[in-house]
Amino acid sequence: MSDLTPEEARVTAWLGARKDEMVALLREMVDTDSGSYDKAGVDRAGQVVAAFHQRNGLAVETIPDSRYGDAVKALLPNPAANDQRPVLLLGHRDTVFPQGEPGRRPFTVKGGRAYGPGVADMKAGIVIEAFVAAAFASCGGLSAPLMMLTTSDEEIASPSSRPIIEAAAREARCVFNAEPSRLPAGSDFATDRRQSITSGRKGGVFMRAEFTGKAAHSGANYDKGVSAIVDLGHKIPRLQGLTDLERGVTVNVGLIGGGQTVNTVAPHAWCEIDLRYVTAAQRDELVGAIRAIVETPVVAGTTGALTIKGEFLPLERTPESTALFETYRDAAAAFGISVSAEFTGGCADSGFTAAQGCPTLCSVGPIGGMAHTPDEFLEIESLVPAAQTLALAVMRTAARME
Repeated sequence: MSDLTPEEARVTAWLGARKDEMVALLREMVDTDSGSYDKAGVDRAGQVVAAFHQRNGLAVETIPDSRYGDAVKALLPNPAANDQRPVLLLGHRDTVFPQGEPGRRPFTVKGGRAYGPGVADMKAGIVIEAFVAAAFASCGGLSAPLMMLTTSDEEIASPSSRPIIEAAAREARCVFNAEPSRLPAGSDFATDRRQSITSGRKGGVFMRAEFTGKAAHSGANYDKGVSAIVDLGHKIPRLQGLTDLERGVTVNVGLIGGGQTVNTVAPHAWCEIDLRYVTAAQRDELVGAIRAIVETPVVAGTTGALTIKGEFLPLERTPESTALFETYRDAAAAFGISVSAEFTGGCADSGFTAAQGCPTLCSVGPIGGMAHTPDEFLEIESLVPAAQTLALAVMRTAARME
């Protein structure tokens, strides 16, 4: 690491001495219940983050929400910077797990891996971002203002956080989103020091279709009924048939339901639909095709209506995001880490920031896997290098953009 400037060396050394503190904060975060719909729990996790920022000298602003968790914004100003747009560190603290999950599966470390609800997705990312902010507060060395935004509802498509994220992106010069990075296939971080981050993400639209028919006794008055279930049944293959793997498009009817009783012609039915696509230009065409299938009757006398429940925008690669990746890759190399990038069908808040025209790099968190399952894990030895790489990439990006 002889190619580091004195400022870079000071910041990364500060982080290098704080592994135990990072693990302690990660334990506290994981053991704080924060399912997306548990406002009180998500807010408690936000208070953990806010208290850490305040102990380390950052100004904290809480953006309240009556239904979902509050957003927590931390600011580290730099009045001397020529460009007052901040570098934005972005992350979410909510998880997909039901209330009480940390009590059933508290934070544990076994065989070099940490386990617990949200340990990789993405509480470890929140931890390294908080420590990077603390490092700059303690050591200086950043030529730009810094903002860290911790949100509360990413796992349900950010219904309350999206406008906050988009507003922050419009103010920022660039965004680093610390979703978990990954181990390339067949690699072992302890021995070969390889890491994969995200080059792009699909957009996603989550929809509910409601169908209405007419009830009738299925024995005595069958011919007077109009089955919403039969209408839905005809439409499922048509919806699934919109899938085009060559274009990167998938349509999945993941949930269905309906009917009144077994001896009643079904007066209602419903399904929930997951659409994934690659480019922003595909979105309206595909949503329109789904709407046309849903709302055009197959069974005479039925009606259908489509509602969008939640939505993520795609993260599309640009020359500016490529430059961010190259800076991050070179920063990782200073710590002996080889970084590659891959496209994923998963969605994230990084699509919202990229859509605002703000250069965005995603999945710069520590290495993890098996997210959304009881087997979710984090490679403990990747915590400090991830923090050091992020800090160095932020410093070099800020200097390049100044």
